[in-house]
Amino acid sequence: MSRSTNFSGVWIPIVTPFRANRVDHGALAALVRRLAKDGVAGFVVCATTGEAPLLSDGERVEVLATIKASTSLPLVMGASATTAGEVLRRIDAAMGHAPAAFLVTPPAYLRPSQDALRAFFTAIADASPAPLMVYDIPARTGVRLELATLLALAAHPNIVALKDCGGRVEQTEALIADGRLQVLSGNDDEWFSTRCLGGAGAIAASAHVRTDLFVAFDAALARGDLAAGRALWRRLKPLAVGLFEEPSPGPLKALLAAQGECANELRAPLTTASPELQQRLLALVQGLPARA
Repeated sequence: MSRSTNFSGVWIPIVTPFRANRVDHGALAALVRRLAKDGVAGFVVCATTGEAPLLSDGERVEVLATIKASTSLPLVMGASATTAGEVLRRIDAAMGHAPAAFLVTPPAYLRPSQDALRAFFTAIADASPAPLMVYDIPARTGVRLELATLLALAAHPNIVALKDCGGRVEQTEALIADGRLQVLSGNDDEWFSTRCLGGAGAIAASAHVRTDLFVAFDAALARGDLAAGRALWRRLKPLAVGLFEEPSPGPLKALLAAQGECANELRAPLTTASPELQQRLLALVQGLPARA
């Protein structure tokens, strides 16, 4: 793998369906097949939306195997952990299923220095047999990846992309202008602005639902059709925002359950969405156009 690997377009951070607290591999495979038919670029496996911290190491690899068997699209595998050694063990366990890249956050809770973060990602990138996608998500890890740190990491030949949940448009713009990393929006409500700045696309949980419209929206901006992209975004943004009014992926699983695609079940301590939010989200979906 190299910088020629293309991570543009709409990537789905796939949910992990459960039934009676066990992974529902049949529902997972069917959901992957449906999303692939709707035109997504690939899948991000065992990340936040997939409830990865609540999966055992064995379950993570089983989930990856099911998805790999269900699609020919590229996969990015979540491999975050507290130490570089733990991350590399997760990478090694997943390599038999040939993911296109590994998604790695800073170590959560510890709040390392920027120098320590550079050393952490460099050690992983040096040893990983597949490229890394860095995941900047300070709301969950407690530490920001500053612009200087990300620009330094961009020089590494095995660090190829960024899932950007940093929430700082000036930093996003600077990284896109630098051009060495493919920058994908990780905050669904920032998808439009990141694409308009020249970003590569999005890793968007909301695109599980009405995937056709989200794919059409992203494609419009990718080809420079701002009018079409803007019109679609005005229809889709309320859904993209509403799905995060309560802890994710509760609202998303409620919508998928309403469509018959998985059970409305999460692992504790996560809980299902409130009935009030579920009803509002269903109304938003029902108000969308019949076709892209």
